[in-house]
Amino acid sequence: MRVFPAVDILGGKCVQLVQGKRESATAYGDPLACAHRWIDAGADALHVINLDGAFGDAAKNADLIRTLVKDTGIEIELGGGIRSIEDAQQWLGTGVSRIILSTLAIQNPLYISQIAKEFGSDRVMAGVDARGGNVAIHGWQETAGNYISWAETFEQLGAGSLLYTNVDVEGLQKGIAITPVKDLIAHVHVPVVVAGGVSGRADVALLREAGAYGAVLGSALYSGKINLLEALEESR
Repeated sequence: MRVFPAVDILGGKCVQLVQGKRESATAYGDPLACAHRWIDAGADALHVINLDGAFGDAAKNADLIRTLVKDTGIEIELGGGIRSIEDAQQWLGTGVSRIILSTLAIQNPLYISQIAKEFGSDRVMAGVDARGGNVAIHGWQETAGNYISWAETFEQLGAGSLLYTNVDVEGLQKGIAITPVKDLIAHVHVPVVVAGGVSGRADVALLREAGAYGAVLGSALYSGKINLLEALEESR
């Protein structure tokens, strides 16, 4: 199983949010420095989110993210504020391994097919952000139907992988909810990366045993509650 340290960027700084709320941001300094910190500790992939993009300013942090992609040279999945075909094309052109489509995938599902046809399914990851079993969009402020039904639709349309984020536990550092993860994995045939609540070695073990392709480490990693080396060891 893969381990993806998160590098979430807001206002040019690496931050972590609680429950996706902007006002809850805790800053951890320069995103490039954070990226290299995790790479030096053994990470071979990163989960990068342009939070300014998610909050409506898609162009913000663009140069910084391009530099990060070029400077690190490792596998990167990128999300946040990708609201059009043009946005997707531009980000894929920077060399990121795959882009994460969340709100756009719900509002214009056929865009998944279009992007997958142009760049390949393996470069298209559909975001399944779920709260109470329903997909959450627009900064997790609205819901739009059952998360498993949407995941199956995304797969049928050509998404090569899924990012499942359990909004109910995201950022709380209190552990994962494994049942909805298992339910999702049982209904699809593409790799599933899981975010939200991964707070200890036991959570990584649960995800590995459930058949998850990857785990995103965010708030618990930055706070020191989970150790990257231990997570990497448990993922094997």
